[in-house]
Amino acid sequence: MSTNTKRHAAGREAPNVPDGETVPAEAPTNSDTPVRRRRVPEITYSVLVFIGLLVVWQVVVKMFDVSNILVPAPTAVASSLVDGFQDGSLVTHSIVTLKEILLGFGIAVGSALVSAVLITQFRMVERVLFPLLILTQTIPKVALAPLLIIWFGIGISSKVLTVALIAFFPLLINAILGFRSAAYEQVEMLRSFGASRMQVMRHLQIPSALPHIFAGLEVAVILSVTGAVVAEFVGSSEGLGYLIQASNFTLDVARTFAVIVVLSAIGIALHAVVVQLGKRLVFWTATPTDTAGEV
Repeated sequence: MSTNTKRHAAGREAPNVPDGETVPAEAPTNSDTPVRRRRVPEITYSVLVFIGLLVVWQVVVKMFDVSNILVPAPTAVASSLVDGFQDGSLVTHSIVTLKEILLGFGIAVGSALVSAVLITQFRMVERVLFPLLILTQTIPKVALAPLLIIWFGIGISSKVLTVALIAFFPLLINAILGFRSAAYEQVEMLRSFGASRMQVMRHLQIPSALPHIFAGLEVAVILSVTGAVVAEFVGSSEGLGYLIQASNFTLDVARTFAVIVVLSAIGIALHAVVVQLGKRLVFWTATPTDTAGEV
C-alpha cells in the first residue's frame, strides 16, 4: 500500500477534531455483540415442573398397577373433575365454599384493621385488648369449630366465623407492624406542623402500613380456604369439605382428588387477586424482578 493510501485510511479512522473535544465512541457492529433475549417468566418453569410430575405420577400408577382406591391416576382425576362439573355438583358446592371464604375473609379484614388502628393509636386499648387477642389465638380453631356448630348450627354462619377467626390474627399482626413502621422523626415533624392524629395516619402511617397489610392479606386469604374446609369437616350439609367427606365415605378417591384440585384453584385465584391488587395500590414497593422485562 502506498504512503498516500495509508494516510487517507488513517484520516478516515481518526478524523481531525478541535483541541479539547472528543469524538463519541461508535457502537460496536461486529457479530460478537451479545444479543439481549426476552426474559422467560418464572411461572413457565413451574408449569413445566408440574406437568413433569403429572407424567411421572401417571407412569408410576400404570406401571405398578396401583388401585384407584389408593392413588388414582391423573387421567382418572381429570375424568372425575369433568364429570363433577357436568353434573353440577362441583359447581354447587364450590359456590357455597367460596361464599364462606369471602364472607369470613371480609369480616377478618375489617375487624383486624380496626383493631390494629385502635391498638396503635391508643395505649390503653393496646394494654387491655391486645393480651385478650393473644389469648384467643392460643386456642386451636379446630377445637372451637364444634362449639361454633353447636351455637350457630350447621349453616353458613358457623363456617364464616371459623374462617374469620383463622384469618384474623396474621392480618392483625402485620397491620400493627405496618402502622408502627412509620419513622418516629417523620411523625414528630408532621405533628410539629400542626397535623392532627387523623392527618398523620392518612398521609404517613397508612402508606407505610400498606406493604405489611398486603403481606398479611396474602397469608390470610390462603388460611381462609383452610378455615372453610375445616369448618365443613366438622359439620355441614354442603360445600367442598362436605363433598370430600362424602367421597371418602364411598371410597371415590378420584373425586376427592378432584375436589382438592378445585380448592387449590380457588386458593391460587384468590391469592393472585390479592397480589395483583397489592401491586397496583403499593406500586412503590415493586422489586426489580417485577419490572424487569429482559436479561
